[in-house]
Amino acid sequence: MIKIFGHTAPDTDATQKPAKAFVQGAPNTEAAFVLQRWGFDTPAQLALADGDKVVIVDTNNPAELPENINAADIKQIIDHHPLVGGISTKTPINVTLRPVAATATVMYSIMRRPALEQMPDAIKGLILSCILSDTLEFRSPTTTPRDREIAERLAVDLDINITEYASEMFAAKSDISHFSDAELLRLDSKIFEVDGVIFRVSVLETTSPATVLDRTDSILASIPAVAIEDGVDQVLLFVVDILNEAATLLIPNETVRSIAIKSFGVNVEGNIVLLPGIMSRKKQIIPNLKA
Repeated sequence: MIKIFGHTAPDTDATQKPAKAFVQGAPNTEAAFVLQRWGFDTPAQLALADGDKVVIVDTNNPAELPENINAADIKQIIDHHPLVGGISTKTPINVTLRPVAATATVMYSIMRRPALEQMPDAIKGLILSCILSDTLEFRSPTTTPRDREIAERLAVDLDINITEYASEMFAAKSDISHFSDAELLRLDSKIFEVDGVIFRVSVLETTSPATVLDRTDSILASIPAVAIEDGVDQVLLFVVDILNEAATLLIPNETVRSIAIKSFGVNVEGNIVLLPGIMSRKKQIIPNLKA
């Protein structure tokens, strides 16, 4: 059996031969909504043994994978992120990296015609959901014509109104009431090294940014402990307002204040700063980040 899994802190899009899906943590609220909406159980938690046959989706970054990933028998990587390096394989493998907004777009694009023609509605629903999640209903600057084409085709097949369905998904994602501050900081988070500084870059995409920002003081108080526990130098939390297409960055210390000024050219007063037009970690945040 081949084990198929994605990165830690699973979001909506991280979830031929006999194969089984696994996750590396509890899905976020949007992903849980999508699974329930289309009649799927949450995949089992991954336990990776040396030599297990695996397919990796939605990442190629060893920092987001099990520590023993290079001891696994990696068969394939399917992703839409920049190539990081650091993964080693036992044999030559298929690697598919495409510059689109969603890994689901890549997976749909490499399916053969019989699979596309026989695809159950529930699978179509998952693919549509993944694309809408990663593109923020086509608002994200990472959105490509291919993402939109596939999503619109699937929506017609399913007789779904994209705007109405995306609103349901984003409402589910915006429900953070049962997450602790530390959990929020790790909910949709990736670790990057920039100019020798190790960052945990966290993004919370929501239609109700006030729900998060009302907790600013307690979240800021939680950041130092999270940084120590996770072995990073700084934790950056961007609260993305999906509807107004802007992000708010929390400012826990003078170092992050300086980073915000250098990276985004803004004047920073107080413990938050608004970044108009910032929506994408991959395309707008990480490329501009300066330590």
